[in-house]
Amino acid sequence: MDAGQDQAFERATFGRITWRLIPLLFAGYLAAFLDRVNVGFAKLQMAGELHFSDAVYGFGAGIFFLGYFILEVPSNLALNKVGARLWMARIMFTWGLVSAAFVFVGAMRWGPIATAFGCSDAQFTFYVLRFLLGAAEAGFYPGVILYLTFWFPADYRARMIALFMSGIAVSNLIGSPLSGAILQFADGAFGLSGWQWLFLLEAVPALVLALLFLLLLPDGPRTARWLSDKERVVVLARLERDEAARHSSAARRAAAVFVDPRIWGFATVYFCGLVCFYGVNFWMPTIIQELGIPKGDYLRVGLVSMIPWGSMIVAQLAWAHHSDRGGERRWHSATGLFVALGGLLLLAAVGHSPILSLVGLTLITVGNGCWVVTFWSLPTALLGGTAAAAGIAWINSVGNLGGQFGPDIIGRVRDANGGSDTAAFLVLAAFSLAGAVLLLALPDGRTVRLATQAT
Repeated sequence: MDAGQDQAFERATFGRITWRLIPLLFAGYLAAFLDRVNVGFAKLQMAGELHFSDAVYGFGAGIFFLGYFILEVPSNLALNKVGARLWMARIMFTWGLVSAAFVFVGAMRWGPIATAFGCSDAQFTFYVLRFLLGAAEAGFYPGVILYLTFWFPADYRARMIALFMSGIAVSNLIGSPLSGAILQFADGAFGLSGWQWLFLLEAVPALVLALLFLLLLPDGPRTARWLSDKERVVVLARLERDEAARHSSAARRAAAVFVDPRIWGFATVYFCGLVCFYGVNFWMPTIIQELGIPKGDYLRVGLVSMIPWGSMIVAQLAWAHHSDRGGERRWHSATGLFVALGGLLLLAAVGHSPILSLVGLTLITVGNGCWVVTFWSLPTALLGGTAAAAGIAWINSVGNLGGQFGPDIIGRVRDANGGSDTAAFLVLAAFSLAGAVLLLALPDGRTVRLATQAT
């Protein structure tokens, strides 16, 4: 074959891999995010029934990320050791069981244990289950980011991450009206509240997908029976060239990532971005309801929520494609944070103006979608070998602690200010600004690869 035919064959091979893997990974992330954030809709009904204040809800929504943080790195290292197929199926099965267990938030009794923590039984159960859900899900997202490096070289990766991560927006796009409808129309069926049906029904996809992952997901190109020998050779050769281009052998050692200032820099950027993202995400149904939607009209809350998430899907895919075409990552990612910053400032300025608040929410979700899909191409360009498993998980676990702070900040500010969240939006805006500025000071993956090739 000549060079043109070789390139065409390579593109066709990676296209085939994309259609084999991305739909399954996408479905898994859709289920993960649905079970992670459906608490935002459940809160509209559950908080009143179980007497949760805004501070209680905000802390409980965010404590998910403490369990996530503790088990993130061990989970990703386990995936690297035992294989993606078995480990991802295990993750999905356990988080599905925990998500279904939220049906019992108001039924469990802890006695003096809850009292010792200054909680009611329902509050303590809510905290425990949110923590366990985070522990159960730990490793899925960074595991997929690592798994994509087993299949796709760097110049394909942002688009693959974008396709996978569009599960965030699609999960919310589908999940918002679905959650609203369950709350509104299933309430009281068989003696269960709408919020209980919400947790029970939305846990089912994770349990089904656990079986599908076990049956359909190959551990890597070497074990994929649907690849021809020639296709396998092409994929492995491209990945070997990618691995050789990484800037130093030090970046291949797992222990090195914990003392590398660049890795800590990326983790800090991720933390800042997720303070903003999860702060708004977990509170979006409440923010939208307070724009003038009647208390019991949960379906309308869900339908209005589709506007920001639908916009995010389009922007995310277009942004990743534009980044891949030019190979630039830092400014693409930082610009997304600046867009989210603008949305937060608008939200803080307009109060409860329905149209302008919805514009602000849309800017926040679009900005967050754009920064995160291009972000991961930066650290993965620096990491190889075992360090990739540890480094990706460490950045993700430290960064995801922002998911604890964001919802908690809004809840505490609302409680302290009679339900007003203006000051909280300004705090979140400061985090977005800090993340964007720091990101611009960190190395660009393309620059690193070019410098390595020059030497």
